[in-house]
Amino acid sequence: MTSSAIIEGLKERKPAAIARAISMVENGSPGFERLLAAVHAEIGRARRIGVTGPPGAGKSTLIERLTAHFRAAGRTVGVVAVDPSSPFSGGALLGDRIRMESASGDAGVFIRSMASRGSLGGMATTTGEVADLMDAYGFERILLETVGVGQSELDVAGAADTTVVVLVPESGDGIQTMKAGLMEIADVFVVNKADRPGADRLRQELEIAMGLRHGHTFRHVPAHHGGTDAQTHGGTEASSVGAAVRPSVRASGPWEPPVVVTTAFKDEGIAELIEALDRHFAALEASGELAARRRRRLEQRTREVLERSLRQWVWSDAGPRAAVDTALADVAAGRRSPYEAAADVVERIRSREGGKG
Repeated sequence: MTSSAIIEGLKERKPAAIARAISMVENGSPGFERLLAAVHAEIGRARRIGVTGPPGAGKSTLIERLTAHFRAAGRTVGVVAVDPSSPFSGGALLGDRIRMESASGDAGVFIRSMASRGSLGGMATTTGEVADLMDAYGFERILLETVGVGQSELDVAGAADTTVVVLVPESGDGIQTMKAGLMEIADVFVVNKADRPGADRLRQELEIAMGLRHGHTFRHVPAHHGGTDAQTHGGTEASSVGAAVRPSVRASGPWEPPVVVTTAFKDEGIAELIEALDRHFAALEASGELAARRRRRLEQRTREVLERSLRQWVWSDAGPRAAVDTALADVAAGRRSPYEAAADVVERIRSREGGKG
């Protein structure tokens, strides 16, 4: 199928077209950028939700349950699940499509596993472009699951409208979590596998850590008579210490990430999580931050495409390949350092382009 046929298939909402379009983009096949350019005007309608957290936190099960709830509400769902790369084939190793098998027969759901292919940010380099295709196709909710490699997977925050950080009681105390960097990107926290010991403690530690960031440290800590600090002082905080979701949109000030308690495999807490996601999206729209986030995403995408194009040009026969090969030979022979060689290649390119003017 040609890129023109795929573009027409996407407009007609043909499932085969979205599958082939994604393969084309993921593999960098000829014409994939033309394809992306053709559908660019159609993106921007879907809500993109990133789901990240350490390995074993239950991200795939959580996404499966979110998908089921979205479908029950009549929403179509696209899922991009980034798995570790096979060291032999470069393909996805774990296969989230297998773990999400219950949703795989639904025409309103499209699940794609992608290999991380060495990306250190927890996402494949083309994840954002695949999400664009799903958006243009018409999926209303797009769920992005990162590979689960720990502290480095922060790229999802730039690819999503809302970032969900999933933790489990075994994740460690709140102070250690705060050092991990995941604290900084979370719009919503999920304490999953809440049937395990220590879940309530982790929730409280996260809420205290959020208080440290927002200047009201003991807002969620139970007072001596059983209420929260906000209740003791006339606040409007939720009345139950064990409540699954804490209100997080205040009359003024920044968004405070709520902590949602779930047991995904039992379908517990998922409705509360969706409510938190809806409240965050509404807050983004009301504050103008949604438009700002999407603008930053497009700016970053443009930089990435430019860098990709420059790399391809430099290493192609049409580019300054001869100058690059000479520079590499000089470095290998010890005549120059890599820095001197690179500076010389850049100067030659500048001179060459300047001479054309």
